[in-house]
Amino acid sequence: MPFLELRNVSKRFGDNTVIDSLDLAIPKGELVTLLGPSGCGKTTVLRLVAGLETPSDGQIFIDGEDVTHLSIQQRDICMVFQSYALFPHMSLGENIGYGLKMLGTPKSEIKRRVGEALELVDLAGYENRFVDQISGGQQQRVALARALILKPKVLLFDEPLSNLDANLRRSMRDKIRELQTQFNITSLYVTHDQSEAFAVSDTVLVMNKGHIMQMGAPQTLYRQPASRFMAGFMGDANIFPARVSGDTVDVLGYRLPRPENLALSQGECALGVRPEAISLHAEGAESQRCTVQQVVYMGPQYEVTVDWHGQPVLLQINATRMQPAPGDTFFLEIHPWGTFALENV
Repeated sequence: MPFLELRNVSKRFGDNTVIDSLDLAIPKGELVTLLGPSGCGKTTVLRLVAGLETPSDGQIFIDGEDVTHLSIQQRDICMVFQSYALFPHMSLGENIGYGLKMLGTPKSEIKRRVGEALELVDLAGYENRFVDQISGGQQQRVALARALILKPKVLLFDEPLSNLDANLRRSMRDKIRELQTQFNITSLYVTHDQSEAFAVSDTVLVMNKGHIMQMGAPQTLYRQPASRFMAGFMGDANIFPARVSGDTVDVLGYRLPRPENLALSQGECALGVRPEAISLHAEGAESQRCTVQQVVYMGPQYEVTVDWHGQPVLLQINATRMQPAPGDTFFLEIHPWGTFALENV
């Protein structure tokens, strides 16, 4: 039985359909991330689950209960916001214990649970500090502790790390994943950041224009995208015209093992190749010859564009192993584990 379920849910604002007949079932204890371009509907789904919006059609269930028309206070959910939403006039301990206070929890119990929550987010002893006395990363941990202390049935995250710098985002996403797993809380997470989605999620759901494009484990979505949209959205991809024949695929005269997601046994298809699956060598067959067009230094790696039989190809080269320059000639090698097929395109 799914713990959080949306059945045939639609949301319209006037003539604009933002969510169109969406079905979603999340098992208990799983963290599902909604990922997609701006305006795809992912935040609207989160607001529908939270009770901040009411579906135009369909039903929403939490732990088997129909909550479609219940308020946010009646749903036993908590939300961690992008803006933290902390009270500046309250101490951190008061912020974290605010929900328990509203529920009429005894002061001694609030104090004990606030102390435990602060320890969970590595802020033990900070209960008497105020919001303007701590960093952005610490504020986000306080917001997380405030949600966890209530032990909600469902935990919602609305772009929680977008205000943090790169190093803090990395540490916070690890902490979120650690605590979500520890407490086995069913969670719905919204982000536009692919690497963040991959790092925290059991399952990633990619949306576009109010529809689910593909849903699955991060590795599956990256290695076996179901469409050109998915291939490009989940990362850079080179798409080549190809012909499949039995167990092999021919790409511009280069033969490769047939990708595992290709059902077609004969005929035309398109072959996707991730940039990191292409390497350059000093020697090779004529079908592999290519010429470097552009090199962009990215720190640990170069992003290199080569001309291969008149087609631009993007690849990534470890910056400690090779320093290619425009005009250099190499022979490319495509590694089969980085390929995927797109049929009927």
